Amino acid sequence: MDTNRCEQAELVCAYAMHTLLSSDVRAVEAHLSSCSQCRRELETLRPIIDSFVSWPTDVLRPAASLQRRLARRISEETGGEPVLPTPRQWSEPQWEDVAPGISCKLLATDTEKHRVSMLVRLAPGADYPPHSHAGVEELHLLDGELWIDERKLYPGDYNRAERGTGDKRVWSETGCTCVLITSTKDLLG
Repeated sequence: MDTNRCEQAELVCAYAMHTLLSSDVRAVEAHLSSCSQCRRELETLRPIIDSFVSWPTDVLRPAASLQRRLARRISEETGGEPVLPTPRQWSEPQWEDVAPGISCKLLATDTEKHRVSMLVRLAPGADYPPHSHAGVEELHLLDGELWIDERKLYPGDYNRAERGTGDKRVWSETGCTCVLITSTKDLLG
């Protein structure tokens, strides 16, 4: 057993896995700012946790009945009250009009990596402004037709743009919907 291990190390693991109660998150973040050992532990855990993204979600989440049984068993052993994880609520994001003829539905944001995933809808005849890519941009066309400069995409098509490249004209004659994964640092104009 490592006797020099910080007593907060287990909380750092729970923090990295996003399983802490929201009331405990600030305390762990404050501790991380003052404990180099726990910061190293967190940095060691990040690549492992990031690899979980490709795992099936039904394998990662135990059934609610198992969580209740485990909480009850722990409370019996410790003499405390059972503590259940707060249920995660999914709320359907709303479509937002971001420019004339362009609507977005934000799916995910990674502020550390400056990445965003969203559904984007272009109305018939709508143009997206010229822009430069600050990072890799991936686009999956779901329906309609989309022109990116001189290339016409159809439902099911995929477009990847590398960092440093740009699009002069992105528009749809018919209207379209796509999944767009891109940088929040793209430059318009």
